[in-house]
Amino acid sequence: MAEAATTFSRFSSFTREEWARLRDSTPLTLSEGDLESTRSLNDRVSMGEVEQIYLPLSRLLNLYVHATQELYRATQTFLGYREAKVPYVIAIAGSVAVGKSTIARLLQALLSRWPGHPRVDLITTDGFLHPNHVLEKRGLLRRKGFPESYDRARLVRFMADVKAGVPEVHAPVYSHLKYDVMPGHVQTVRQPDVVIVEGLNVLQAPERRPQLSQLFVSDFFDFSIYVDADEAEVERWYVERFLTLRDTVFQDPNSYFHRYAALSRAEAREVARGIWHDINWVNLRENILPTRERAHLVLTKAANHFVQQVQLRRV
Repeated sequence: MAEAATTFSRFSSFTREEWARLRDSTPLTLSEGDLESTRSLNDRVSMGEVEQIYLPLSRLLNLYVHATQELYRATQTFLGYREAKVPYVIAIAGSVAVGKSTIARLLQALLSRWPGHPRVDLITTDGFLHPNHVLEKRGLLRRKGFPESYDRARLVRFMADVKAGVPEVHAPVYSHLKYDVMPGHVQTVRQPDVVIVEGLNVLQAPERRPQLSQLFVSDFFDFSIYVDADEAEVERWYVERFLTLRDTVFQDPNSYFHRYAALSRAEAREVARGIWHDINWVNLRENILPTRERAHLVLTKAANHFVQQVQLRRV
């Protein structure tokens, strides 16, 4: 009698309750005010969610950061000299409207409260998008957020300098109000302990590497997180966010999307659905979702935005 085939997964899966137990005795260091400052528009994060999901995750990351720091020190001892300080780099990927920004800020707040790595910087890859005039010239303005809309060479140089311990590295700044990169504005990274890089396509790797020396941004990550959810739910969250923006940010005459401010609720809903299906859904299916298996950890959200499953890649 033939034995039944066994399916192996490169991930260990945890229910919400199983993952929550891995918090151990990690103290809750955030107040309600701290938590409120991390929330993005329409994201739902409770203190219970922090305790059950993000405190265990911060504990895991703290262990990884310390282990990596010890490895660097061991290497320096072997070489007999002290190299420049090298930060631990964490990447956060996932679809538009899935809650990446909130998770990134939340982890920044939690990790900065652990002893040993109080300086945690957060970089978003939006700043590395090509300016609108370049995208328009190349016919890519409606493909903003797709891999080809980024200045990938500049992003790789930035990450290479960060990982080389360059004393000051500058990242361009993006304005969501203007929907464009801000000329002359930069965020300066000065050898922090941890750098969190958040963006849609940060886990993407080139399809072919004609030269083994070719670098990609994901080559510089020590740990990566993919934020996942059912596509229908992400679409619903995107439409809800669009409706909220119509009533708030879009009302500003300086907003790039001010033209949507006068839409009725029904009209705004249809416009949002159109943008989702024509642009964001296509990017998700073609470019973002295929990178999920490359992550070290996958957070799968339920319809209420709360994480229902955690998958950790086996070491």
